[in-house]
Amino acid sequence: MLGVIAIILTLAALMYFAYKGISVLVLAPLLAMAAVLISGEVPALHALSEGFMPAAAGYIAKYFPVFLAGAIFGKLMGVTGAASSIADLVSRKFGTKRAIPAVVIATALLTYGGVSLFVVVFAMYPIGATLLKKANVPKRLLPAAIALGAFTFTMTALPGSPQYINTMPTLYFGTDIYAAPILGILATAIMLGGGLYYLNWRANRLVTAGEGYGDHPNENLHDIDDNIPNIWLAITPIIIVFVVNFILTNWYFKLSSVTAKYEAVGGVVNGTWPVIIGLSIAVVFILITMRKFIPNTNKTVFDGAVGALLPIFNTASEVGYGGVIKSLAAFTTVKMGIVSMGIPSVFKVGISTTLLAGIVGSSSGGTAIALEVLSKEFLAMGIAPEALHRIMIIAAGGLDTLPHSGAIITLLAVTQLSHRDSYKDIAVNTMALPLVAAFVISLFYLVTGLY
Repeated sequence: MLGVIAIILTLAALMYFAYKGISVLVLAPLLAMAAVLISGEVPALHALSEGFMPAAAGYIAKYFPVFLAGAIFGKLMGVTGAASSIADLVSRKFGTKRAIPAVVIATALLTYGGVSLFVVVFAMYPIGATLLKKANVPKRLLPAAIALGAFTFTMTALPGSPQYINTMPTLYFGTDIYAAPILGILATAIMLGGGLYYLNWRANRLVTAGEGYGDHPNENLHDIDDNIPNIWLAITPIIIVFVVNFILTNWYFKLSSVTAKYEAVGGVVNGTWPVIIGLSIAVVFILITMRKFIPNTNKTVFDGAVGALLPIFNTASEVGYGGVIKSLAAFTTVKMGIVSMGIPSVFKVGISTTLLAGIVGSSSGGTAIALEVLSKEFLAMGIAPEALHRIMIIAAGGLDTLPHSGAIITLLAVTQLSHRDSYKDIAVNTMALPLVAAFVISLFYLVTGLY
């Protein structure tokens, strides 16, 4: 019982203080130790050294190259004016009144194209900030616009999404990434349509009240003027990332001759390698072809690299907290309590998955636990595997973005905003709408049997 209380109290504290702007670098380890102190299962310092640190370090070991390459790429896109050039074209095609839809659609295209969610945040920040600044739309809506394009329908709902979470159920349910297209498209319409309506409504209200883009120093955004790359040069780095990522993911790293080399040394192909290579090639391309637009190459690359540190350490700290919580015996009690909920089967799938995602602060983390613990029970309910696949991951994309979510903390760090500034708008798009979508498609499947 004490363990359950420890999980609830520390999770609530983590969300509350993260929202108040207290650094999770400090909060997460302190609250992890507080959880084990309350539960009385192991010494707090043991949990710090043997639970928190291995989980946090494991995350950094896996994702640091992605964050590093992504941060340098985003920095160069901003400083050279490439982002401004793209933003200028988009704003002329969409019009300044459609700045928010432009950010959402551009983000969605990158995400659906297979670019990692974290990389999309780094890549879209300078483009989105420039678009909103040009349209004089409050910057505090930028994280919600990026999150709508990256963390919702393109991540979980659109059939064929190459994002990792959409591949996870395939191993358990025998499905593929195109599973349940009817449910996926219906959920996409709810999330995209509802999100655009809400963000445009919010922007109109804020602008009418006299709020503009705001004063945000040290953004290092390039003003739109004559001293920027032409659109073809500016957009080439993004095309490079997309093409290289696509070729390596769907062809090169699937060749038996290639995979055999890694298997021979006891390893496997790492899913982050294609995007790391794509970003690295794009960075070299920018340094060579846009050299005249970079005032100080060494300082720019250094600043970009340093810009990767806070986001990845914030997120790793969250992962460390989750690692400690998952190691508590009480977490098993929580999981079993979720399993035993007496509700209709199809709703049980969504509710259990989103609750687990909320506890660990990660959609993929919650999905992994739910698949490991509940997949056999889900299949025994008589629900079509394809429907299970789609409902499960859409629901996982609901409570995964509570204030302590690593993805949200990274997004806010990159955009240089706080929970107080932007979290309300993020939550509407990444929690409320996905949960509504999960409920609607569950009800639709129950009534029609279509998926």
